[in-house]
Amino acid sequence: MKKFGFKLLGKDQKCNARVGRVTTGHGTFETPVFMPVGTQGSVKALTPRDVKEAGSEIILSNAYHLYIRPGLDVIRKLKGLHKFMGWSGPVLTDSGGYQVFSLSKLRKITEDGVTFNSYFDGRQIHLTPEKVIEIQEALGSDIAMIFDECPAATKDKKIIEKAVNITLRWAKRAKKRHRLRTQALFGIIQGGTFKDLRKQSLERTLEIGFDGYALGGLSVGEPKPEMLECLGEILPLMPPDQPRYLMGVGTPLDFFEAVERGADMFDCVNPTRYGRNGTAFTSDGLVVIRNGKYQKDPKPIQKDCDCYACRNFSRAYLRHLVNSHEILGSQLITLHNVHFFVNLVKSMRKHIRQNSFLRYKKQFFNRFDPTHR
Repeated sequence: MKKFGFKLLGKDQKCNARVGRVTTGHGTFETPVFMPVGTQGSVKALTPRDVKEAGSEIILSNAYHLYIRPGLDVIRKLKGLHKFMGWSGPVLTDSGGYQVFSLSKLRKITEDGVTFNSYFDGRQIHLTPEKVIEIQEALGSDIAMIFDECPAATKDKKIIEKAVNITLRWAKRAKKRHRLRTQALFGIIQGGTFKDLRKQSLERTLEIGFDGYALGGLSVGEPKPEMLECLGEILPLMPPDQPRYLMGVGTPLDFFEAVERGADMFDCVNPTRYGRNGTAFTSDGLVVIRNGKYQKDPKPIQKDCDCYACRNFSRAYLRHLVNSHEILGSQLITLHNVHFFVNLVKSMRKHIRQNSFLRYKKQFFNRFDPTHR
């Protein structure tokens, strides 16, 4: 199998936006890239064929959830995560650090790791940095993430500093335990919106040495201007010859802001979550399909979209499906959303190559109305 690698292909001369190519054992993908989230080994409501036809080249799954159900024994017996879920392309597995954050009332963090009760059957689970690496190696993902502590947004610097330091110590243990040569291992930079802590976390994580680097602990409740200021400060300091992954940040406007500052990889559940709720993303803003004004609307979700849903179905039909609680409605809108996200970021690559990214961003921002319904 091919070894992991990253090649910088070009930059926009007017900002920090860049285009790159990532090589993995299950194929290559270009950056900037949006990774649809398949938490349980499935991008909700879509088949792997749907995801591929939407233009996706890499998806994200969650080691924590797959460890709990169906469990490593099942996935090992089925010859790894790729074969288990029928996806032949690259897979990145998140370590579960964000899930630990979301279980804040049910977990206990110590130097050794995190203890909590399973959301599925209530059994007690203890995860360590080493155990999380073991899980991801068993899954056979192409990119694995270290186990980190992801604190909620807070102005209490001591809480953030504690998370930075424990994440660094866990990172060293994860790097020492990691042995699967066909699998890349990414470090995670913490620090909240404190620039000095972010820089400290970055410098010390770079000293450990990883195949790529992620910014974690953002989009967890902090004001948007503070997040963007943090990105502008830290992204240019990250290694230019390795991927830069901004974790869990996922609106079209966020992508433009982050790419302008130098980010390469993104993931978010928004396309599938909004799709299941009958809401579509378009270049004009959100379209809530179930609304009465679409009852007789013959237009597709977006007229210039070539996804399967837009090529074949009207807003009126999709509204009928959604309001009749037909599963097909959620499926088709989710398909459109994933297609929209993946191809929006793909279009950014074209404009970066043409040194026209900032003009493209301005055009999109002028057209996209977050309040559009």
